[in-house]
Amino acid sequence: MKTPGNVLLVTADHWPGGLLGCLNHPVIQTPTLDSLAADGILYRNAYSPAPVCVPARRSLHTGLTPRSHGDRCYRPELPLPPVPTLAQAFRDAGYQTSAVGKIHVTTPARNRIGFEELLLNDESRSRSGQLDDYELFMGDQGYPGREVDHATGNNEYLWRSWHLPEPLHVTNWTTREMVRQIVRRDPTRPAFWYCSYSAPHPPLVPPQGYLDLYREEEIDGTITGDWGEELLRRSQTVFANSGVMPWQNRPEQVRKIRRAFYASCTQIDHQLRLVLGTLREQGLLDQTTILFTSDHGDMLGNHGLWRKRVMYEGSANIPMLLVPPLGSGLRGGVTDHRLAGIEDVMPTLLELAGVPVPESVEGRSLVSGAERDFYFSEDGEGVAATRMIRDRRYKLIYYAEGNRRQLFDLEMDREERHDLAGDPAHYETLERLSATLLGQLYGNDAEWADGERLRGYPEQPPRSFIHRRLRGQRGTHWPPAS
Repeated sequence: MKTPGNVLLVTADHWPGGLLGCLNHPVIQTPTLDSLAADGILYRNAYSPAPVCVPARRSLHTGLTPRSHGDRCYRPELPLPPVPTLAQAFRDAGYQTSAVGKIHVTTPARNRIGFEELLLNDESRSRSGQLDDYELFMGDQGYPGREVDHATGNNEYLWRSWHLPEPLHVTNWTTREMVRQIVRRDPTRPAFWYCSYSAPHPPLVPPQGYLDLYREEEIDGTITGDWGEELLRRSQTVFANSGVMPWQNRPEQVRKIRRAFYASCTQIDHQLRLVLGTLREQGLLDQTTILFTSDHGDMLGNHGLWRKRVMYEGSANIPMLLVPPLGSGLRGGVTDHRLAGIEDVMPTLLELAGVPVPESVEGRSLVSGAERDFYFSEDGEGVAATRMIRDRRYKLIYYAEGNRRQLFDLEMDREERHDLAGDPAHYETLERLSATLLGQLYGNDAEWADGERLRGYPEQPPRSFIHRRLRGQRGTHWPPAS
């Protein structure tokens, strides 16, 4: 299906799939994304193939599953396999390709993975060897190294308002530089633009004005299932994802963290309007394919869990909105319930642009690809291995530690409050999905599965992770390291 025009891919980081106003979330304010959903297609059952940053982004940019690109554990030191990337495929088809924001696919960070132009935000990792473009911008503005003076961590849930003028915020910088890429485009070539926001991934430092938008809102509390407390108490694998200090699990603190998280989402939503407004003023909006998604979600305290790397909906389910260009023949205002994954982005965008899809791609076009019977997601190896099989109604979650299975009916229980694995009425479903899971395992999964049954490992009692809680903390970045 060939349609003329440009392509805009927008990603966020840590954005749960259900966190959209158009999905009747009780609090979140996403007027821009809601408008895109009204004009396009919302894929409600889209998932991350490995709900952690680097593996998911490798799938986004290659169209491969973790089995093929080699990372299900967060290993940025691994080179990408020698296959065409999304940007390379567009570039080779004559497109001008440019990216702004977070790449986070492999090292070195300046690896352009096929983009002709790259303005990088590497989340203040300059101490590992190289300033990124956002840090250079901050220095040019007279604030060298000051972007981390808020003193909150990259994998924590401390929060505060942004400490510098709002135009200096990384979300605003990403927007502004994306707008410049659009305005500065080569008018003789179509363009593929990648706008990659690093929020709402912590640090949670939205501008005060966005916190104020939620000042009078009654922030929703956490979801608690009939299984979460017991699993958190018994499982080392799950305990490692509880992720916050005990005081941050108090209901009043959870609501404050969520308020800051929602404010960060709304800031992205509002800033995206400037990108879309620029496309309109440049006469490009109607002929531009737009896709918004995220690498994974965040549990936000639901079931006692935080961050990602688990297979519950808050972590593994991602937003995916596609707005096709006029003339594509695709209807807008549609919710599509088929099973989708982030690896489907590459073939979908290439097909809509009339660009050949590389033979290496394993994802399926959301325009013409065959519907899946199930979706497989994975994280970790050995005792920390977690796996998921999702069919059109049910989800099986498997923990190698403790050889534990969970079963949820997502048609009746989207919030995963009731684990049906022990219910005799669902025994056949549990065994059917377990057999499907066994068929997807590979590599050192053989340590805990023999191809005919799941054996797992003994349960590991939770232990303290105090010594790791500050592992994402940044120090002062001025003066620079010698």
